[in-house]
Amino acid sequence: MKYRLMDVLACPYDKTFPLRLVVLKRTEHPERQYTWPRKPFCEEYCAYRDLRIKDHPKPDSLPCEECHKWEIETGVIYCPSCGRWYPIIEEIPRMLPDELRNEKEELQFLESISEQLKTYAPDIAEKILQEGRPFNLSKKI
Repeated sequence: MKYRLMDVLACPYDKTFPLRLVVLKRTEHPERQYTWPRKPFCEEYCAYRDLRIKDHPKPDSLPCEECHKWEIETGVIYCPSCGRWYPIIEEIPRMLPDELRNEKEELQFLESISEQLKTYAPDIAEKILQEGRPFNLSKKI
C-alpha cells in the first residue's frame, strides 16, 4: 500500500477522516521516480508526515519524492472514532465490512503484530488489541 492512499480513505462506518496509519513493515523502491508536475501530490492529508496539507506552512516542500519510493507491507489502519481497525497484509489494506471479515485470520494477524504495535503505536496499541472492533484479543488469556 502506498502512503498516498490515506489521502482518500475514510472509515466506511462513520466517515472519519483522516484515519490513523501504523506502519510496521515497509520496503523502499529507490528506482521509483516522482514525475507529477505539482507538489504536494496528496490534497488533504499527508500520511508520510502525518499532517493535514492545509496545516503545513509550505506544502510544496513536503517530501513527495521520498514518500513515492515506499510501499507499506504490513500495518494497521485505525479509526479513532469507532475503534475499528483494518489490517494491511502483503501490501493490501483489507477494509471490508465487519460481516465479511475473517475473524480467525485477523485475530492471528493481531496476535502476530501485538508486540510491534505496542512499540510503534503505544498510544493506541491497547485500544486496538483489547477494544478494537470488530475483533480484539480481550478474550485471550
